[in-house]
Amino acid sequence: MRFMVLFLILAISPTSAAAEPEHERAFEVWLVDQSNSPGQTYGGRISIFGGQDISGSSASGATPIAAIDLGADTAALCMAQTAANPVRPHMIFFNSTHSHAVLAFVASGHVVFFNAAQRAPVACLRASVGSGGARQAHAAFPAPDDSVVLVANQNGKLLERIYTNYAAESFAFEPAATLNLATCTTPNGFACQDPALRPDNAPICPFVPGGNTATFISLRGGGLFVVDHKATPMAIVGEYTTSHIKGNGCGFVEAKDGVYLNAGGGTPSNLDEFAVFRLPTSGYSSANPPNTPERQLIFDDESEHRDAHGSVTTGHQRYVWMFDRAGNVAEVFDTESGARVNTVALTSTHSSDPTPDLAVVSPDGSRIFVSVRGPVPLSGDPHASTGLTPGLAIIQVTAGGKAGFVKAIARISNIDAAGVERADAHGIGLRIVEGGVE
Repeated sequence: MRFMVLFLILAISPTSAAAEPEHERAFEVWLVDQSNSPGQTYGGRISIFGGQDISGSSASGATPIAAIDLGADTAALCMAQTAANPVRPHMIFFNSTHSHAVLAFVASGHVVFFNAAQRAPVACLRASVGSGGARQAHAAFPAPDDSVVLVANQNGKLLERIYTNYAAESFAFEPAATLNLATCTTPNGFACQDPALRPDNAPICPFVPGGNTATFISLRGGGLFVVDHKATPMAIVGEYTTSHIKGNGCGFVEAKDGVYLNAGGGTPSNLDEFAVFRLPTSGYSSANPPNTPERQLIFDDESEHRDAHGSVTTGHQRYVWMFDRAGNVAEVFDTESGARVNTVALTSTHSSDPTPDLAVVSPDGSRIFVSVRGPVPLSGDPHASTGLTPGLAIIQVTAGGKAGFVKAIARISNIDAAGVERADAHGIGLRIVEGGVE
């Protein structure tokens, strides 16, 4: 499973590694535990950490300031509105004003909207049945103008669109907008899903750059589509084949007029992979031939114990960090040259196998917060996503954004009746809190 990362980069502290961040905007980090609510076969939990608690010298002792049991009010709302319980909360994002959170449930296909200040679910929708009778909501990404949310209905092989009005808390799927990635035809007349060009069009992550002009969609079997998400139905304006973009990718992040994405391992045909690509944010048109504008492959490593996943930018977008779940490292790339400039080890005295997944950055850029996996992973291939210390890893950023080290891990836990640790952190989002934490 891939994921996509919310990035909020304003500045990088020029102080030493030992210094703590100053003039921090009030924020909180929402960490999603994919494991079922205790005693149930659905639900999950969101642990909310206060920014001050995870920014100070005692971050390892940080405990959530609030929590949302997804097996309680959220499940009740989903049952009332969709006649089904939500299963396997996976990825979470905030809208542009941070008034609402959007949470996708990868197993059941639900998308739940939360009033962030009230910590309360306000709407529950369910993705459509698609390819082979399947449906999933692997990721639900809000457009920068807050007009829509784009849903990667993974095994259903659909890109779906939700109309959003956050002020009125009104949300609805727009069926006429749906793009069927299993049966569509590209502007160049090729089958969207094709054994040679794009063998498995399960959408992994949608990503809309800040200009809000198009949506990038990574595909499980390789290849990529760039889509006009404002058209009805949504329309392909860029098509890439698996020979140009490898599969199992996500890790989208925007930096200096470029969109960076990765390809990772996790399927039987491609268990180990760490590739990083760069694409322009503009220049897409249905009149273009395939694989245009040309992508740049800036890094590729197919050796064992590699699985590219989450990403962030640091140093005023000077650097892109790509996290490796299997290798327990972050690879750092210079956005000016495209070169890899550092490999940051993420094993430490806090964990010998953290298994870094998705990440966000503090508003002042001095710390990176990373979801780290548990011993019973509920998504991703177990060989890459099994970790020892489920929770929130806190990385102190150094060298102007080019380096860092694990400062602490704030643990989460969900031990079942047999004494097995079930907690499995995955989705993560950072919310700016205006006027202080509620």
